[in-house]
Amino acid sequence: MILEERFVAECPVPALVAANPYAVYARVAQFLHPPAAAEPGIHSSASVDDEAVVSRSAQVCAQAVVRGGARLGESVVIGEGSVVGAGVSIGDGTRLAPRVVLMDGVRVGRRCLLHSGVVVGSDGFGFAREDPEWIKVPQLGGAIIGDDVEIGANTTVDRGAVEDTVIEDGVKMDNQVQIAHNVRIGAHTVMSAFSGVAGSTRVGARCLFGGAVVVVGHLTICDDAVFTFRTAVLRSVTEPGTYSGTLGAEEAGVWRRNAARFRALDETVRQLRASTKPGRGTGGD
Repeated sequence: MILEERFVAECPVPALVAANPYAVYARVAQFLHPPAAAEPGIHSSASVDDEAVVSRSAQVCAQAVVRGGARLGESVVIGEGSVVGAGVSIGDGTRLAPRVVLMDGVRVGRRCLLHSGVVVGSDGFGFAREDPEWIKVPQLGGAIIGDDVEIGANTTVDRGAVEDTVIEDGVKMDNQVQIAHNVRIGAHTVMSAFSGVAGSTRVGARCLFGGAVVVVGHLTICDDAVFTFRTAVLRSVTEPGTYSGTLGAEEAGVWRRNAARFRALDETVRQLRASTKPGRGTGGD
């Protein structure tokens, strides 16, 4: 039993007392159930380019592909059917589950875990309008993943248009998260499933995203911001705190007017209450 000191008197069995029981439980569980160690070697059905650099302690599983110029660090595991593009670098101890794709030039740090279906470095969504067509804008930047990052199944991190897309150290992403081109996610930020961040937005460190949070492009989010389930972030956030809010779709002009009125609602109510307090008349003598 792992519990806080305030519960010790009620516990009928020996207990491990901790200020943060859940974190201690996580560490104990990791110790008792470590991931399987890498089994060094390259499976006979894998395809590894002669120009790739693979450490002796790395494991490349069946039907994986490692292209020219890729560099795999110590104890790296490349899961079945995964693809490591040309010039990719992967830091020591990082593990790719089956069917992960790292496009050309991606950089992944140490001790990362990328779950099945993750794609890092695919083209960002960039097109220029030339009626009636859309002209593709080449996506020339890269994608950089820091150390100790975990990325959930079927999550996508696009490469930058010119600058790099960057996921900083310690970030944790749930399944089916979308990170667009040129985004930067600050260290130790956590993002729940179905969240998405549009292009060129900067998210600070230690932020928390509930499920299905959406952030529009070209914003700046400060450190330590918390967004509850299904929040729509439509403007930059400059002060740490907890933020909520979403409105159903309607004609854009109507929505803008209503949104402005909604933001003024609290002040309007204050003024109304002040004007109706006892003793405040509205007429003359």
